[in-house]
Amino acid sequence: MTNEIALVLLILAGAIILFASERIRVDVVSMMVLLTLLFTGLLTPEEAFSGFSSPAVITVWAIYIVSAGLMMTGVADAIGQRIMRVSGFKEWRLVAVIMITVGVMSAFMNNIGATAVLLPAVVAIGRKVHIPASKLLIPLAFGSLLGGVTTLIGTPPNLLVSNALAAAGYEPFSLFDYTPMGLIIMSVSILYMVLIGRRLLPWRQDEESISLVGEYHLRDYMTELQVLPESSMVGQTFAETRLGESFGLNIVGLIRDSRVRLGFMPDAHIREGDLLIVRGSIEKILSSGRDLGVAIDPHFRLSDTDLTSPEATISEVVISQKAVFLDRTLEEIEFRSRFNLTVLAIWRQEAPIVERISKVRLKLGDTLLVHGRREQIEGLRRSPSFLILGPVDVKRHRRQKATLSIVIFLSMIGLVASGYVQISSAAVLAAVLMVLAGCLKMDEAYRSVEWQSVFLIAGMLPMGIAMAKTGTAQFLSDQIIGLVGDYGPQAIMIGLFVLTTLITEFMSNAAAAVLVAPIAISAATQMNIEPYAFVMGVGIAASNSFLFPIGHQASVLVYGPGNYRFFDYTKVGLPLTLLIWLLLIICLPILWPL
Repeated sequence: MTNEIALVLLILAGAIILFASERIRVDVVSMMVLLTLLFTGLLTPEEAFSGFSSPAVITVWAIYIVSAGLMMTGVADAIGQRIMRVSGFKEWRLVAVIMITVGVMSAFMNNIGATAVLLPAVVAIGRKVHIPASKLLIPLAFGSLLGGVTTLIGTPPNLLVSNALAAAGYEPFSLFDYTPMGLIIMSVSILYMVLIGRRLLPWRQDEESISLVGEYHLRDYMTELQVLPESSMVGQTFAETRLGESFGLNIVGLIRDSRVRLGFMPDAHIREGDLLIVRGSIEKILSSGRDLGVAIDPHFRLSDTDLTSPEATISEVVISQKAVFLDRTLEEIEFRSRFNLTVLAIWRQEAPIVERISKVRLKLGDTLLVHGRREQIEGLRRSPSFLILGPVDVKRHRRQKATLSIVIFLSMIGLVASGYVQISSAAVLAAVLMVLAGCLKMDEAYRSVEWQSVFLIAGMLPMGIAMAKTGTAQFLSDQIIGLVGDYGPQAIMIGLFVLTTLITEFMSNAAAAVLVAPIAISAATQMNIEPYAFVMGVGIAASNSFLFPIGHQASVLVYGPGNYRFFDYTKVGLPLTLLIWLLLIICLPILWPL
C-alpha cells in the first residue's frame, strides 16, 4: 500500500466518522474532503472542483426545479389525491396504494419531495379511516425509496454510478435501464409490505393519543389563571406583561364574559376577572400566582376542545427538508411574532418536548404542535419550511399552469428517452421552461433546490477521482476479490451490496454511491467482466436505506408524525433489505450478464 493510498483511506475514514457523528453538516464535511484532497496534492484544482460542473450534479439540481414546478401547479398533489381515492378503508389496500403512488411519483421527482407532498394526505386519510399514522408512514417513506430506483433520474445514486461508468470509459446508463430491475424490486417489496411488513409495524393509537393534548402530555403544563383585582397585569396588553421573557409563560387564550378568545393577541388589554389559558412549566405556573396576582384553577383539565374555536385551533406542523432555520431555536427565529402562532410542544423521535421549547434547536422531521388563528396556520402552507398534517389544500396559486407543467415534464422525458439529448441538457431545459412558462418564479426555483445535497455530491465526487487516480479503488477491490473472489462474481456482488448498504445507513446515499462505484468497476475489470451489473447493484443498494431512520431524509421526515421508535425501521427494514439483496443476486446477472 503506497503513501497516497494510505492518505486517501485516512481521509475517507475521517469523512465517514464525521458523516456518522452528524456533528458537522454533511455538505460542510464534503467541502472539507474536497479541500483536503486539494491541499494534500492528491488532486489538481481542476480535478478537485470538477464536481460542480459534473453532468450528474447539474441534473440533480435541475430535477429539483422540475419537481417544484409540478408541485407549485398542483399536479403532484392532484395525482396523489386522485390515486388515493381508490384505496378504500382496508389497511392492506391503503398500504399498497400509498406505496404505488409515491413510487410512481419518485420515479421522476426527488424522493423527499414525493414523500413531503403525500405526507399530509396520508395522515389525514389515516385519521378518517381510524388507522394510525404508524401503520402508514414507513410504507410511504419506503415506497419513495423503492420508486426512486426505477429510473435513472429517480434518485441521485443512480445518476452518480452512471457518471462513474462514463468516467471509466464505459457507456452510461440510459433513462429506463434501471426500470426492469427497479420494477421487480418495487413490486416484490410492496407485496412484502402488504403481506408481512405492515404486520411488523406498531399500532400506536389509543384513547389518550387520539387527543393531541393527551398525545403531547400537555395537561400538566397548561392551566387557567384568574386575574385578581390586585394583579399588576390589569390594564396592560399581553405584549407589555412580558410573560414569556420574565416568567416563561405563553398565553394561549382568554376567557372573558363567558366568551373564549384563542390565539396570539399581543395588543389585547387584560382586565380584572379575566381567565387566561397559559402554557409553561409547573414551577413557573405555581410561582406566577404569587408574583402576578393571579389565582390558579386546580380543577382545570385541558382538552382539544378548550383550544378550539371558530377562529382558532391546534395543528401539527412538520419541519420539512426545505426549512431555512434548521439547527436554530424558536427564540432565534422569533417564531411567535413572525407567524402569530404559539408552539405548545415539539415531538422529536420518540417523545414530546414540552419544557424550554424555545431553546430547542429544530431538526428535520420535528413535529410542532402549534396553536393560533386558523388563517395563520393555513398561511404556513405557503412556506416551504412546513408540512401541515391535515387535509391537503390542492388549490395552488397556479393551477391554470398545470397542463403546461405536465407538457414540459413529459417533453423532458421524451427527449431523454429518444437518446437525442443528454439527460443533463434536457433537465436544465425543462427547469428553465418551468420558470419562463410561469409555473414557478425564479426565487422559488432557487428555494426548491436541495443545495445541501448539491454541495454534498459536488464535494464527494472528487473523492471518486482520487480513489481511481491513486489506485485506492484498485486496492480495495483487490481486498474484496481476495476475500470472496474464489466463490465467483455473485459473491463479489454480495460483498459490494453489503458494503454499500451499511455505508449508506450512516452517511449520504449519494456519497456511498460515489465511494463504492469505482471499487465495483475496478473489481469487474480485474475479473474481465462487464461492470454494469456490479455498478447498477451499487446504485440500488445505495438507495436501500431501510434499516435505520437516519439512513435517508424521507425516513427522517416521517419519524415524528408516525410516532415511531428507532428500531421500528429495523424490524420492517431488515427482512426487506435481505429480500432486495436476494432479488439483485438472482435477477441482475440475467438482465445484465456478467
